[in-house]
Amino acid sequence: MLLNISEIIMEHIEPEESIILNVLSADIDFTTCESIRMSRRVDSTGQRTLAVVTKSDRSPDGLLEKVTKNAVNIGLGYVCVRNRIDNETYDEARIQETKLFETHPLLSVIDKSMVGIPVLAHKLVQIQSVIISKCLPDIIRKINEKLNDLVLELNKLPQNLTSISDAMIAFTQIIVSLKETFEKIFMRGEFDDDLENKHMCCNARLVEMIDEFSKELHMNAKPSENFLVEEIRVLQESSGIQLPHFHPQYVFLYLLQQKVSSISDLPISFVNKVWAYLEDICVKVLTDHCENYPQLLASMRKVAQNVMAKTKNKFLKRVVEMIEMEKITGYTCDPDGFNASWNQLKSTNYQLSDAMTRRLESTNITGYGLAKVKHLFNVPANLRDQAFNLKMRMTAYWEIVMKRMVEWRWRQH
Repeated sequence: MLLNISEIIMEHIEPEESIILNVLSADIDFTTCESIRMSRRVDSTGQRTLAVVTKSDRSPDGLLEKVTKNAVNIGLGYVCVRNRIDNETYDEARIQETKLFETHPLLSVIDKSMVGIPVLAHKLVQIQSVIISKCLPDIIRKINEKLNDLVLELNKLPQNLTSISDAMIAFTQIIVSLKETFEKIFMRGEFDDDLENKHMCCNARLVEMIDEFSKELHMNAKPSENFLVEEIRVLQESSGIQLPHFHPQYVFLYLLQQKVSSISDLPISFVNKVWAYLEDICVKVLTDHCENYPQLLASMRKVAQNVMAKTKNKFLKRVVEMIEMEKITGYTCDPDGFNASWNQLKSTNYQLSDAMTRRLESTNITGYGLAKVKHLFNVPANLRDQAFNLKMRMTAYWEIVMKRMVEWRWRQH
């Protein structure tokens, strides 16, 4: 209970515009008074603390020294008063108080500006007037700030749409505003002042998704432990009357189809991830722009989601078509670059031949990586070389395919 009372007192005396009226009994030691300690916590200089000394008539000894020495640093001074006794009226008490401070041998020497209820009342009026003049500009500023905040909140309240024309005007305004916002975050890559909301930095998040997609493609292109096994099997099954090192086109296409099929789920998964992010951003932006028109939000959100779902399905269809196109033909706009890469990879065949001669279980092939080759010891050299040539051709072309997939999706998004 005492703690609660103390907290209530501190709450009221802490504001700078408050006057701390510290009531002290004349018969106590001011330096050890708890009320003095409390007031000094919030007013260490004493500039807004006024001390009222009661029961002056009962403990007049040493009172003059207490109020003039000011050992506890009371900035606004002291006023000594006499309490009413028994059934005295207010007027009777004031008459007795005046007589006391005029005739008492110890109290009469105290300065008349420091004694009496009328002096206390006059002093409080003066002090309060000074504090009001000092604090009023700041109070007015705070009131105006609060008023402006309330006006802004009022403007954000849902507006009443009384007709179809009102709804169409609001709808048009929202569409225009949405277009500007989408151009800002998607086309120009701008963002609001709050960088902490990284989810809304759309270009950066899309770049991260593209980079992650590229890494996933390359992870699926890691060297196989069964080096040349698939190539050898295909060559064996396609053998016929033909010149050495001249293979039918379907041999390469078969291997290409197998490789594209192995990663075909990655582009579709990437598209779903990107469109889920875009839908989340669009819904957030739409919700913000419809804040003043909640009656339009549900309908507009449903329309936006339907439009995005249709657009996403069209995009997925194009992705599937692109994947199928990669399966049916090998094509590049830079044949010279492809041939240079292929020839460079083919030139590392000596590393495989050296591993076969030295009976190494694995070897590091430049441009390809570490390959386990123990299972190739008994494969005829001619077949092994053809398989190596086919492998390096696919390795060179696969870099083109992965680059094309990543760049195509980036341009589309």
